[in-house]
Amino acid sequence: MTSADVIDIYSALAGQGIDIWIDGGWGVDALLKRQSRPHKDLDIVIEDRHLARLERFLVAQGYDRTKREIERPFNFVLADRVGREIDVHVISLDENGNGIFGPPENGVAYPADSLTGTGTISGRTVRCISPQWMVKFHSGYELTEKDYRDVSAICETYGIALPGEYSRFKDHS
Repeated sequence: MTSADVIDIYSALAGQGIDIWIDGGWGVDALLKRQSRPHKDLDIVIEDRHLARLERFLVAQGYDRTKREIERPFNFVLADRVGREIDVHVISLDENGNGIFGPPENGVAYPADSLTGTGTISGRTVRCISPQWMVKFHSGYELTEKDYRDVSAICETYGIALPGEYSRFKDHS
């Protein structure tokens, strides 16, 4: 998934009144205002009210659902014939602007503050996950060297303390 692909998708959706937030690796790079590494996919966050239109648009562009074995109603992957993937995270905004991700009883959300980020991809300003929340979202799972590089770059750029769980990477670098 190239930066041109990301901007084409982002711009086409915006032109149809479908707002998304860039998450994942491209979200990190948007915050850094530069591409730090190649990306196999584009992670997006979208409100449930736009979901049907998003999927109709992407299917018309040659994308189809894939990885059905891990699919959930609020998280699925679309891929095209050349292997570009879009990982879709569906939220429902509550009265406080928090993005409820999945069944409300699970208590998983994109807090309202996480949906306030802006970044730049290939000179285009995009909505993305805020820096503080991008760091917080990169925790609580088996961390990789790639996670460390992403999180440490965001922390350095935005003056955020590197979370303690990343100390094992710092000690070995």
